[in-house]
Amino acid sequence: MNKSPLLYILAGPLAAHALAQPSNVSPVNKFAWSENAGWINFRDAGNPDGAQGVMVGESVLSGFAWCENLGWLNVGDGSPANGTAYANLNGSDFGVNVLPNDTLTGLAWGENVGWINFAGGALANPAKPARFDEAERRLRGFAWGENVGWINLDDSTHFVGVLCPSDFDGNGFVNGDDYDAFVLVFAEGDQAADFDGNGFVTGDDFDAFVDAFAAGC
Repeated sequence: MNKSPLLYILAGPLAAHALAQPSNVSPVNKFAWSENAGWINFRDAGNPDGAQGVMVGESVLSGFAWCENLGWLNVGDGSPANGTAYANLNGSDFGVNVLPNDTLTGLAWGENVGWINFAGGALANPAKPARFDEAERRLRGFAWGENVGWINLDDSTHFVGVLCPSDFDGNGFVNGDDYDAFVLVFAEGDQAADFDGNGFVTGDDFDAFVDAFAAGC
């Protein structure tokens, strides 16, 4: 692959912390690889593990990934200014977007590494754009950082998998325990019950979860 530059030059981010939320990254398949930085763990941020890991939503990523050699990598706070996608024009509204065609774009930030461009792989030769593979429920392609080079999301055996939406307890299976777990947090008005990711817990979230639960994976 050829090098690809970052698409944006930004000031340092003003929003340094993502919102607390459970990760929907697989507890088994949770790593990306960088030749210059080693393994990047997309799930186990927070206490307990996964409490502030990366959340792959319908239109944005949010939360934190961790690398022993890079430290924390912030993929966005889950609250883009326009309610749909991070603008990535300045440090107050940055993050990784998921386009309608499942391509990933936008920027993640690490205090020790700077900006990571998730659209970088689209400029490679041959192109390997970062994307969410909905059929396989995993990330694919490459992201690019000026200070670390390529981050590989495309490996066949070590990759970032995304749990089924109705696997609410994150154990890899969809069963009655997931339904009970969702009903409990919904009844408490917990933000974890914001199933449609719009920032509010309403009846629409309950309906969306029931539909997803009925569909299985």
